[in-house]
Amino acid sequence: MATTNAGRLARRLAVDKTIKLVSTLLATIALVLLAMILWALFFNGVRALGPHVFLNDTFGRPNGLANAIVGSLIQVGFATVIALPVGVLAGTLLADLGKSSKLGETVRFVNDVLLSAPSILIGLFVYTLIVLPMGRFSGWAGVAALAIVMLPVIVRSTEDMLRLVPVQLREAAYALGASRWTVTRSVLWRAARAGILTGLLLAIARAAGETAPLLFTAFGNPQTSFDLNQPMATLPVQIFNLTLSADADSIALAWAGALIITVGVLALNITSRLLISLGQRK
Repeated sequence: MATTNAGRLARRLAVDKTIKLVSTLLATIALVLLAMILWALFFNGVRALGPHVFLNDTFGRPNGLANAIVGSLIQVGFATVIALPVGVLAGTLLADLGKSSKLGETVRFVNDVLLSAPSILIGLFVYTLIVLPMGRFSGWAGVAALAIVMLPVIVRSTEDMLRLVPVQLREAAYALGASRWTVTRSVLWRAARAGILTGLLLAIARAAGETAPLLFTAFGNPQTSFDLNQPMATLPVQIFNLTLSADADSIALAWAGALIITVGVLALNITSRLLISLGQRK
């Protein structure tokens, strides 16, 4: 009997060591590939950076990305203004309803489907809903597409963060005579503000790198434009268009644009991590 147990233990230890070895090997391969991609991005992107990238439009002399940077900032900014209140309120409702409500389960299921849906489908939806009736591409269509992309991320993060708030805080506030809105605003949101803000930053990072939905909505503009009723350039779409060219300068400019997006997304992710850390300390 002792021999049998010893054999089982030896086999389990061997399997454990094998799985750890394979996992470590695969993780190392993934890290090496990631390091190679980042090295290529920074090596080619830094060489192409210059004042003209931020000051000149696409067809300037020399070519720049000012129109695309401005367009991305405007559209992501308006999309955030639209998606943030809707997402926070929807996430609060789901957290309040719990898992026993049919309405909550339905909304949660739809949100999960939207979270995993390909962004190009969102672009086609907005194209049918806004672009075709208007008869033209527009910045507003791009804003709508990005808002839909951001919404499920904000909803899910808000719900998850509010569920982590101790129920005793809610009960104590109700015991003091606070209204439901006061409890939500002054207790729940305040306690979960770091997590909610983290979800918002992750949603912004996701929207900032989207290309497919913007090809069907905002489309692009070779000049800097602040008119959301007209086609408007965005950085991901501009990078896509530049990579279609065989011109070396266009490819170099695409590397510079990719570096700008990567640094921006990296900054947002680092900020979200710091917010999580600060929230846990408190």
